[in-house]
Amino acid sequence: MYLSSVRLDLNTLTRAELFDVLEGGAYTAHQLLWRLFPGVPSGKRPFIFRQEMEEDANGKSAGLPRFYVGSDRPPEPMEGFEIQCKPFAPRLASGERLAFRLRANPTVAKPAGTGRRSQRADVLMDARYPFPKGERTSQTCVEAMDAAARHWLDSRAKDCGFTLPVAPEVGAYRQHALSKKEGGQPIRYSSVDYEGLLEVVDPERLGQVLQYGIGRARAFGCGMLLLRRVPE
Repeated sequence: MYLSSVRLDLNTLTRAELFDVLEGGAYTAHQLLWRLFPGVPSGKRPFIFRQEMEEDANGKSAGLPRFYVGSDRPPEPMEGFEIQCKPFAPRLASGERLAFRLRANPTVAKPAGTGRRSQRADVLMDARYPFPKGERTSQTCVEAMDAAARHWLDSRAKDCGFTLPVAPEVGAYRQHALSKKEGGQPIRYSSVDYEGLLEVVDPERLGQVLQYGIGRARAFGCGMLLLRRVPE
């Protein structure tokens, strides 16, 4: 696996690409990053990614996008991209505790009736739905949505090779509507940012998750698990 930090030369983008990327448009970002992996069939995406906005020395947004990219091959050097790439094969140990960040698309399967396929529902909206309209901005409702988001991650942690020793922070809940082409039906999904501490249970399985991601909407910047060691 390879881990890369990618910056764009905004002067090389079309006007439409520029505005879309600055607004966090995940479909445009996905298409731009594909350019770094020429020759790969479109149905076999070799990377996952996360988009961030760079900050200045005072911690304020500098308005410039940076992409973290995990891939099964190194990205090709290309004009208009500043790439810092290194092999990534972390030595993980069972019982080790690591800080993590994750942007994920938490969904749940909902029954659709006899003879019909279940449908995917936004976990946070599903938790919000039982509240009367006048209470959907209340603290109780917000806490229920956050609890549902935490439960979604906790319920998947064991299969991903880790546990959550403390409840993670939940923030930056966003709903997205992306159009592949003008007039087309938009692709809708949501994203949630998690941050906290995990404990390694299965190093091999966690290593696979680092490569392939967690949950859905991975083509749109979700699912990439970022780890860092914490001081003892």
